[in-house]
Amino acid sequence: MKIKYAGPRPQISHHGVSFKDGKEDKYVYLIIALQILQAIDKDYESHSSYSYDITTKRLTDDEMSDIMKSYEKDLEKLVSDEIAHYSIKLEDEIQEVDTNKILKQIEKEIFKKNLLLMKEYRIQRAINKIYYMHAISYIGNIIRREGLKEIDTPFYEKFWHVLQTIEGQFLDIKTPVSTKLVIENNKENQLEAKLYITGA
Repeated sequence: MKIKYAGPRPQISHHGVSFKDGKEDKYVYLIIALQILQAIDKDYESHSSYSYDITTKRLTDDEMSDIMKSYEKDLEKLVSDEIAHYSIKLEDEIQEVDTNKILKQIEKEIFKKNLLLMKEYRIQRAINKIYYMHAISYIGNIIRREGLKEIDTPFYEKFWHVLQTIEGQFLDIKTPVSTKLVIENNKENQLEAKLYITGA
């Protein structure tokens, strides 16, 4: 259950395999989430905000894995269990092709082969997504624990996506925490994404 880049979401049919633009592997967001996680998991007694440092070192796959394990000892087992369920779903999907009443037999065989060919690829994407969602959960825990009021990052698509996911986790649970995600200019007149947090 290793973290490693897979690629964009595949679109699989009896015609072949293509890849959907804009549906990137969560791996690319996991890197940013873990950098934010490490930065905010400090003593915030005198600081209630966090600004992303663009000079932050890029993490290797092994470093990301080690960081994740340090937050949740049973994480590998949890990921393994979730992937076992996902693998069954993928197998069921392959078997269900036989019930398709529109496709010819040769088209069904091609479709099944394409699904089988992309199975490991899809599993790796699922592994990366599971790790990413756990990282977001850790960030939420630290925001609540430290009473963090603001997270600032450069205004790029990947940073915006991570901040939206952080914001989303507070909407998914009953919590007194409320958030506001905005775009503002910083002192250098550069665009920043800012997540304001109240009630943490």
